[in-house]
Amino acid sequence: MKKGCPYGTHRVIEPKGVLPQPALKIDNDMEIYDNEILIDVITLNIDSASFTQIKQEAEGDEEKIKEIMLKIVETRGKHQNPVTGSGGMLIGRVEKIGPSLEGKTKLKVGDKIATLVSLSLTPLKIYEILRMRKDIDQVDIKGKAILFESGIYSVIPQDLPENLALSVLDVAGAPAQTAKLVAPGHRVVVIGGGGKSGMLCLYEAKKRAGITGQVICIGPKEKSIELPIKLDLADTYIVADATNAVEVMEKVKEATNGEMADVVINCVNVENTEMASILAAKNDGLIYFFSMATSFTKAALGAEGVGRDNTMIIGNGYTKGHAEIALQIMRESAELRKAYEELYA
Repeated sequence: MKKGCPYGTHRVIEPKGVLPQPALKIDNDMEIYDNEILIDVITLNIDSASFTQIKQEAEGDEEKIKEIMLKIVETRGKHQNPVTGSGGMLIGRVEKIGPSLEGKTKLKVGDKIATLVSLSLTPLKIYEILRMRKDIDQVDIKGKAILFESGIYSVIPQDLPENLALSVLDVAGAPAQTAKLVAPGHRVVVIGGGGKSGMLCLYEAKKRAGITGQVICIGPKEKSIELPIKLDLADTYIVADATNAVEVMEKVKEATNGEMADVVINCVNVENTEMASILAAKNDGLIYFFSMATSFTKAALGAEGVGRDNTMIIGNGYTKGHAEIALQIMRESAELRKAYEELYA
């Protein structure tokens, strides 16, 4: 059996010398190397920014969406949207474990897992697309995937519905980073607070900021903030277009009596929301861009252009304990769990 690199560089076809995520094409032959895990894929959870772009390109036509997805995998060997650069994650059963991983992993053949690494670096084969749930970005398939030695995963918990766990784990980095960044007394703005990652961030922010803090939920329409209001996830609710930076700034200024936010968390799945995030924060505030639609160039040069000395963090889908933190929210809040089951499970 062939020996592989822990980070999967042995799978890179083009260009040579890079890691699988930035590679244009990787080898998706499903004969495993000695340090790989073969997964029988059940469901793909496509990244929100990616699936939104695909649906727009396909004009909502399901057959065209399938064609685009199949072409991406055929061309790249992985599901990495060429426009957004993002992927998603998957649920599947462990089919085979490379011999060099014996003793290094607790996994066993037959375990059902969610991969916590992006589809944008995961070797993937789609044999058939069985079912599509466009409203929650999930696609059931017949297919296979490879998890590298360095790849992280979560065994699907027995106490939560499978699709619910997949949806929550897909955005686990957001509430976990929120838990790290928000301190008691902080004013926190969550842009896109009515979305899948946004509501988890609101919940965690309110818990961490405490009674002396202020958590502000921003959504584009009244309907988008109805559920957060019903679930009492924030202290203040604002309807504003996140692509209109001045509108967001003025409304946050009013809501905070001119203080602005200590922490801004951006969870939207559309472009051109960088400046709204920057202007919602105080001059030395922190901005966490969880959205994969974020442009580093727009954020960096935009902050410079308005003379802001903000700390800006590019969303890392992984932080220590992120799966446990995200799933624990579903166990702590019966109301939020019920809402997520209705929406995503």
